[in-house]
Order: sequence, then structure tokens, then C-alpha cells
Amino acid sequence: MDYRIILIESEEGFAVSCPALRGCHSQGQTREQALENIKIAIQEWLEAEAAEARTFAITEEFVRV
Repeated sequence: MDYRIILIESEEGFAVSCPALRGCHSQGQTREQALENIKIAIQEWLEAEAAEARTFAITEEFVRV
């Protein structure tokens, strides 16, 4: 699956986040390193989410206000 990421370059390197996965962030000194690190962060985020879903009954519903 493809995930959109946002890269921010600064003097220290690159910060990277995945907006679709709340709290999924990483960084790297180079663009390539940041991209590899966010791939790992996304995988770990998805694994943690799957583990939590097995622990709790999670459903999504809509309410009209």
C-alpha cells in the first residue's frame, strides 16, 4: 500500500511524517535515510495498530449532530 508522506528539510536533516497515520513520524540526516526510516516507522505503526485491534473491539460509526 502507498502512503503519502511529508518531508521537511532543515539544517539538521529531514523530518518526515505520514499524515494518514496519526503520530507516525521519523527523521534522517539525508533524504534517503529519512525515507528508509519512515518506511520502518509505518510498518511498526501498522503492527502496533493491529496488535491493539486484537486487544480491543474497535468499530467506527458516524453520528449526526
